[in-house]
Amino acid sequence: MVHTVFSTLFQVIVPLSIPVIVGAVLGRFKSWDTKPLLTLYLYFLSPAIILDTLLTAQISFGDVYKTIGFSLLNLMFLWAIANAVGKLLKLASPETAGLTLVSTLTNSVNYGLPLVLLAFGQLGLDHASVYVIGQMIIVHTVGVYFAARSQFSVNNAVKSIFSLPAIYAAIVAVVFRASDLHLPAGVEQGVSMVAAAYSPVVLAVLGAQMVSVKRSEHHRALQTTFWTGMGVRLVLAPVIAWCVLRILDVEGRCLPSC
Repeated sequence: MVHTVFSTLFQVIVPLSIPVIVGAVLGRFKSWDTKPLLTLYLYFLSPAIILDTLLTAQISFGDVYKTIGFSLLNLMFLWAIANAVGKLLKLASPETAGLTLVSTLTNSVNYGLPLVLLAFGQLGLDHASVYVIGQMIIVHTVGVYFAARSQFSVNNAVKSIFSLPAIYAAIVAVVFRASDLHLPAGVEQGVSMVAAAYSPVVLAVLGAQMVSVKRSEHHRALQTTFWTGMGVRLVLAPVIAWCVLRILDVEGRCLPSC
C-alpha cells in the first residue's frame, strides 16, 4: 500500500516538477518575462484544452449537476469557516477578505489540470474540466465580491466572466455536444495539438513566478492572514470536501487502469 502511494506520487510529482524547475531556473538567472506567455495561456492554450476536453469528455448531466453542487456547497462552508476564524482572530475587514480568498478559492487551472491528467488520466481530466469552468465563474463573481465588497458590481462581474475565452470554448463545446456535431478532423487535430502544449507552458510560467515573488513589509504584515488561510485550505478544506461529497452521495469510481 505504502509502496503504491509513493510510486504514484513519484510518477505524478516528477513529471510536474521538470517544467516548474526549468521555469524557476529561467526566471532566476535569465530574468524571464512571462507576460507574453500569460497572454498565450489565457487567450489560446486555456480555451483549447477546455474545448478539446469537453468535446470528448465521458461525463453525464448528472456528473455536471453534482460538480456544480459540490462547488457551491464547498464554497459556502469554507466561506463560513473563514469568517468565523477572522472574527476569532479579530482581523480587520481587509485581512478577513484576504483570509476568505485564500481559504475558498483555488488555482485549479494552472497546476490542477496537469496534476489531474497525470494522476487520474483522461477520465479524471474530463470531470475536472467541468469543475474548472465552475471555478472560473466563481472567481470572477464571488471572488470579486470577497475582494472588494464595497465596490462590487454585478454587471462588471458578468463582463469579466465573458472576457474569458475559456468560457466561450465551454459554450461552443456544450452546443456541439447538445447538437451531436463534430469539429472538422483538421480543426480537431489542431485544437488537440494546442491543448497538448498547455501543461508544460503553464507549469514553466508557474515556476518562473514562484522565484519572482519579493518580500516586503506589507507581505510580512499579512503573514498571519496568509498562513491561517493556508491552514484552512490544507487541513480543513479536504475534510469539508469529503463531507460535501457525502452529502451529495458522490462515490468514487474505479478508473480503467484499476
